[in-house]
Amino acid sequence: MQELLPDYLAVILAGVLAGTAARIILLRIDYRQYPGYPHGYLSHVSLGFIASALGAVAVPAILKPDYTAVTFLALAAQQFREIRNMERRTLESLERTELVKRGLDYIEGIARTFEARNYLVMGTSFFTSLAAQFGGLPTACVAAAVLLMACSYFMSGEVLGDICDVVPADLSFRGSVLMVDEIGLMNVGLKSMREKILAEGLAVKIKPRDGNARATVHDIGQRMAVAFTAAVIVGTKKDVDTPELTPMARKNPDTGEVGLFILPVEKDMEQLIAAVKLTPVLESARSKPLKAGPVIKEAKRR
Repeated sequence: MQELLPDYLAVILAGVLAGTAARIILLRIDYRQYPGYPHGYLSHVSLGFIASALGAVAVPAILKPDYTAVTFLALAAQQFREIRNMERRTLESLERTELVKRGLDYIEGIARTFEARNYLVMGTSFFTSLAAQFGGLPTACVAAAVLLMACSYFMSGEVLGDICDVVPADLSFRGSVLMVDEIGLMNVGLKSMREKILAEGLAVKIKPRDGNARATVHDIGQRMAVAFTAAVIVGTKKDVDTPELTPMARKNPDTGEVGLFILPVEKDMEQLIAAVKLTPVLESARSKPLKAGPVIKEAKRR
């Protein structure tokens, strides 16, 4: 492979630069607060550089042809799976000290995302190198721009606001049971806590738009993700000794609507609604039972 490098140096560099740029674009700190800066950035950018180098070198290896050299891609896939395991273990360790839990479903979704991003980086690098080989550097620049936009599109993901309506709701107490409209959440025994919740708390109701959305918010992991995202964006007054102030999302079993309660740092209903709408739809929670209708009808006819 070393004898190929002088002839294919521009091709390899074009792929490496495009792949590394894709990893940097996809790696950003947002409302999910992960990865941390700067060490998380450094490790993931380094892994992205390695993935882009593997994708770029694959082009001259195929054109040589030196097909045995391409087998290292299988080793890369194994390493990317290890990245997913690493991210899962890291987030599970961080979960122990979170006042508002992400939930295991959210953690698994983040871990899968980090693995998938390395495959996107490798693909970006490979196709950019291919464009540089057969079309020159101008074609490679165009291909890299298109691929970077495609990476951003595929990793954007669906959020709760795409499948549900989020509206303000009223907090009240039925006896000592905290209610979000007609949805019961928890028992609050202390009168002082009940008064604080009514004075400073906010609540919203999440209304699924169809049966698929109803099945998605039915998932406990999805509801934990809603509470976590709201707590990150609007803040929470919960502390280790105030379990009554834990942000909580509970479902109305009759309608499938979900009520969310939180005691935010700043009482801003519009920001809370925006935060809930930004909650990512988890892969493990995504469900489409409506598509089973035709299958069930066909099975009945048989």
